[in-house]
Amino acid sequence: MALEDAFADYTRRDWERKSIDGAVRIAVVGIGGFARNRALPAIANGDYCETTVLVTSGPDRAKSLAEEFGVHHVVDYETFVAGKHADAYDAVYVATPNATHSEYAVAAAEHGKHVICEKPLETTIERAREIVGACADADLTLMTAYRLQVEPTVRRTRELIEGDVLGEIVQVHGGFSNPLLEYAGPGNWRLDPALAGGGALIDLGIYPLNTIRYLLDCAPTSVYASTHSSGEPFDAVDEHVAFQLEFPTGATASCTASFDAHASSRLDLIGTGGMISIASPFGGVVPHEMVIESGDLRMEYTGPPVDEVREEFDYFGYCVLTGTDPEPDGEDGLADLRAIEAAYESADSGRRVVL
Repeated sequence: MALEDAFADYTRRDWERKSIDGAVRIAVVGIGGFARNRALPAIANGDYCETTVLVTSGPDRAKSLAEEFGVHHVVDYETFVAGKHADAYDAVYVATPNATHSEYAVAAAEHGKHVICEKPLETTIERAREIVGACADADLTLMTAYRLQVEPTVRRTRELIEGDVLGEIVQVHGGFSNPLLEYAGPGNWRLDPALAGGGALIDLGIYPLNTIRYLLDCAPTSVYASTHSSGEPFDAVDEHVAFQLEFPTGATASCTASFDAHASSRLDLIGTGGMISIASPFGGVVPHEMVIESGDLRMEYTGPPVDEVREEFDYFGYCVLTGTDPEPDGEDGLADLRAIEAAYESADSGRRVVL
């Protein structure tokens, strides 16, 4: 693959192989900050989905939000689980705290609705398997919401790796820190292990974990991790985490994540013949700044970002409308949970854990 070819039509949707009409009607289950500020606008601006139902604990408080996005039905969780107004949507987007994902995703599957579920898919492998099984039994599309897998910079990076521009990947370095208390209080559900399933690892570390697995196209064979918390309000979860992954190709990945450090993210891939450095891949808006070295050639690319959340919902809608299996499916979510559970086991035991 010629290096300059990677930058031709950089934001192309290589997954969009044919023109289609129609839109998937979505019930947004849980309208927290991300759903309000990123998901709902992305769906409204996209091509293949539309929001027709909001599911929240306080329907009366969501009326203005429903009016803003032209949503005609606002129901509480009990009404949703019971299947009322199920004729008003074709699929659900589950954006509730992690430990409640299976309850609402399984209910959706039982009502015959496709599912896009936020990551992690659940807090344990067993509960995540309930989601995967329910959707498989009903022959429904299940997508784990790994939006970076449809983000152009990440997709172009995978093409460069597959095109042998870097040679064999030897080392990967990924980091994601986000100071939680700058936008959330000490009572935030992410600090409750019963709701979150963990701390910085499961909330932030999952980004480099999944992205690296996607780029290398394989699962890790072992993990070694260490965690640290300095005290309240992080005393019940991991405030900081460092973990190392080994892959069957011989590549190793060193990753960090933090709930209490300056906002930053980075991804570097080093191969036998070159390297790629991506600026801020995990922070919510990828700036499309990357540096590529291949042999004696060095190139930089800087371009306007796209809304990867819109790309994510358009990809999901396209998969549903065309009967295409999404790449970030339920098994993808299970693979990350296996690595995460092994990482927590390693942090507790102080030993490397084989997967």
